[in-house]
Amino acid sequence: MPTSAVNPLLLPLLAMVGLTLLVWVRLYLVRVPEMKRSRIDPQQLAGSANKGLLKDTRASDNFINLFEVPVLFYVLVLATMLAGVQDPMLLALAWAFVALRALHSAIQCSYNRVMHRFTVYALATVSLFLYTGRLAWLVAG
Repeated sequence: MPTSAVNPLLLPLLAMVGLTLLVWVRLYLVRVPEMKRSRIDPQQLAGSANKGLLKDTRASDNFINLFEVPVLFYVLVLATMLAGVQDPMLLALAWAFVALRALHSAIQCSYNRVMHRFTVYALATVSLFLYTGRLAWLVAG
């Protein structure tokens, strides 16, 4: 398929999926060694009540978070693509959302300063609200 035939919104969508996969890899790169060091039997983590056995939950918390608000991003981008809407502002807002969520993940998976993370989270969510408003405006005609 020629590059020009690919919807440009597919790229931020794939970037968001890639971010989720990177955080998933980070989760297991952190969790498995911690479980070995602490001699935690995997069965001990069968229920969420035993999550306290793990000291470093930053990557797992972020992985869970990537299935909350970002789900709306996926739905909106796919709806935009299905509707055949092409708009530079929507593309810019999609990339803004992905960039801000990548920054959010970097903060949460590293030094995890809550106010830094929350500020980036809020900005990402605002970009999604703006995307929704712009899409509604374009679809309403």
